[in-house]
Amino acid sequence: MSAYKGFASRAIHLAYDPLENEGSLTPPLHLTSTFVFETAEAGGEMFAGERAGHIYSRISNPTLDLLERRIADLEGAEAGLALSSGMGAITATLWTLVSPGDEIIVDETLYGCTFAFMRHGLTKFGIKITHVDMTDPENLRDVISDKTRVVYFETPANPNMRLVDIAHVSGIAHEAGATVVVDNTYATPYLTRPVELGADIVLHSATKYLGGHGDVVAGLVVGRAEQIQEIRLVGMKDMTGAVMAPFSAMLILRGLKTLALRMDRHCASAQKVAEWLEAHPAVSKVYFPGLESYEQHDLATRQMSQPGGMIALELKGGLEAGISMMNGLKMIQRAVSLGDAETLIQHPASMTHFTYSAEERAAHGISDGLVRLSVGLEDLGDILEDMAQAMPQEPVAVAA
Repeated sequence: MSAYKGFASRAIHLAYDPLENEGSLTPPLHLTSTFVFETAEAGGEMFAGERAGHIYSRISNPTLDLLERRIADLEGAEAGLALSSGMGAITATLWTLVSPGDEIIVDETLYGCTFAFMRHGLTKFGIKITHVDMTDPENLRDVISDKTRVVYFETPANPNMRLVDIAHVSGIAHEAGATVVVDNTYATPYLTRPVELGADIVLHSATKYLGGHGDVVAGLVVGRAEQIQEIRLVGMKDMTGAVMAPFSAMLILRGLKTLALRMDRHCASAQKVAEWLEAHPAVSKVYFPGLESYEQHDLATRQMSQPGGMIALELKGGLEAGISMMNGLKMIQRAVSLGDAETLIQHPASMTHFTYSAEERAAHGISDGLVRLSVGLEDLGDILEDMAQAMPQEPVAVAA
């Protein structure tokens, strides 16, 4: 248990004492591949799991260990694991949890690479993937069975912002003996802590908000200590090798120190941008949990402390209008990823979710005209001004 109560204080200070590290205010970076054993017997005991300590950086490393302790604490979990990417976190976790003949039930909408791994990867090895509309948790109850090993979802989902009631779904899943895995990348533990709502495992693409500066690719997983150790030794060490580099861990530790500040700014600006978009005559639909018009606004207010920094929108002119608007932007950058200081915009159907066929996108709620906006840390006025000048202009009526 941390001595610090506040989120920001724990993100900055947890599990590190400068006076135990030569007075270094910033935690040292341990750039080593292997570790020296005091005796041959000590090495054998470490390999047997009878003694604590580091063996080889593909298994553990002091810099990664500090990051793992901090993210576990911030998420309210027992233990954490650092991996090379968000997909590394997902694949290492699922390879550990499932075997041929098992079923994974997933929500209708998933990040494109997660969808591809589920549908085109795991299915090759006898894993059944079942999509269910989890915006109504009772739909899960109708299909879950003793074959279901994992219930997996994102909330908010990438890219269409749909939410899942974590507590309700977790209750149904646990009745059937299934493990609940939640991708918390969009919300971060600053806005939502799925473990506290009943989830078993929470994972992140730490590339996004946790890193926050667009200069690192990384993944994180948290959960019960025994389960995380199994993912470390099976899914990460042996099956994927998706090991985070110590330098990447240092960058994520740096990002965590300002996560609370950045998320407050992302959320406040996104709320204003979403309200501006909703009022714009060229916009047909805005998907943002902070809007009262958002279909799941009540769930968002219960489950999230703030609505986040991500917005999905559709223009009245459809795909052509969306592409034209994106190409007209000057400050806002056309790029995938999210959670950076820079405001980023992209077209999911042709970019992050191109792994879906046109028919699959239609079935899973990803329209061809959908645009995804990650609201950055720039001055709000500059973001709105750039959006305004790039938006389709309403035709001017000509007097007869």
